[in-house]
Amino acid sequence: MSAERFLRDYWQQRPLLIRNAFPGFVSPIEPDDLAGLACEDGVLARIVEHDRAADRYRLRTGPFPEDAFPGMPDHDWTLLVQDVDKWDADIAALLEAFRFLPRWRIDDIMVSFAATGGSVGAHIDQYDVFLLQAQGQRHWQIDARPNPPTAFRDDAELRLLRQFDPSHDWVLDPGDMLYLPPGVPHHGVAVNPCLTFSVGTRAPSSAELITDWLDTVVADADDAIRYRDAGMAPPRDPWEIDALAMGRVIEALNALRMNDPDRLGDWFGRFITMYRAGAEAMPAGEGRPRIEVEWDLRAGGALHRHPWTRMAWRRARRGARLYVSGQEFALPVADARALAASARVDEAVYARLSDTGRDAVIALLDAGHYHLLAPDDGDWGGAEDGDGLEIDGR
Repeated sequence: MSAERFLRDYWQQRPLLIRNAFPGFVSPIEPDDLAGLACEDGVLARIVEHDRAADRYRLRTGPFPEDAFPGMPDHDWTLLVQDVDKWDADIAALLEAFRFLPRWRIDDIMVSFAATGGSVGAHIDQYDVFLLQAQGQRHWQIDARPNPPTAFRDDAELRLLRQFDPSHDWVLDPGDMLYLPPGVPHHGVAVNPCLTFSVGTRAPSSAELITDWLDTVVADADDAIRYRDAGMAPPRDPWEIDALAMGRVIEALNALRMNDPDRLGDWFGRFITMYRAGAEAMPAGEGRPRIEVEWDLRAGGALHRHPWTRMAWRRARRGARLYVSGQEFALPVADARALAASARVDEAVYARLSDTGRDAVIALLDAGHYHLLAPDDGDWGGAEDGDGLEIDGR
């Protein structure tokens, strides 16, 4: 199936099971690796245990002690770890298979390990998700009918569905993938010990958009712009808020709108590259002189983008804007496109940039969005040591 057909006929419309989506798939991570990651500070991890006899779910949040997993039973529990693509470069590489989607729409890759019978219960998500089976088998049931029941149970810490009547069910093998649009009830149970990768593409709600938008509008508002009623006629009733008054209220509000496409685009670029960010890049100490950085690049070194740094770009009235985790840079189109697409900036990429683009790279390096690796330092292996991460609870 072409990307065009998938986006036209399925994306945000209906589920799709893709058998053998990744032929011969071999998981780049093992359950022991996932358990080790769940014990690290700064990693968002959860364990869901299911008591089948009472149909009760128990939720625990990490980080977990290292002795938590050896004593776990061989059935009815699930470990879920968010943002594994930020910690493991091999997991992050899977995102290349999803280039048919805007990268700024992709939130993270969550990896879950489930013991036999493990499940998080029947639920719905308000985002698009691709569920890739990585190891073992998982039995998926979904309700793809229009207007399914969506009421939640009031006896669980998790937002579980009170009623779930599946219309489809499948067993997924390694390499199979299930796409679910927002709002589709689904329930996955491990047939045997298994790993599942969830590629989540979260979109902000209208409430989130308007809240951030209004914060920006208010911050930029001119206090001289006020409700005005010059030339009004005497009111029939001084206590009535009449239609003319409401019209003037609307005029006052409209005067605050940022109807300049560049201002609106800049707001959204800053917002979406910070949306749901669980951590921020931080300067790695005293910066190196630019001449030394450029010398290392010429000698074969490279700048590696911080795994928590998000980039996107947009054409502007003049040139382009590059958005980097809430910051913006005015750049030529070629520079903005190249930097957004390059998780690794070597001498070849750097040499093609304009002077303005190179200035932006050095500023981003100083801010912690790039990490310089000299030729003998090896390749990036993820943020396994947590250097340069500031966890802010988002």
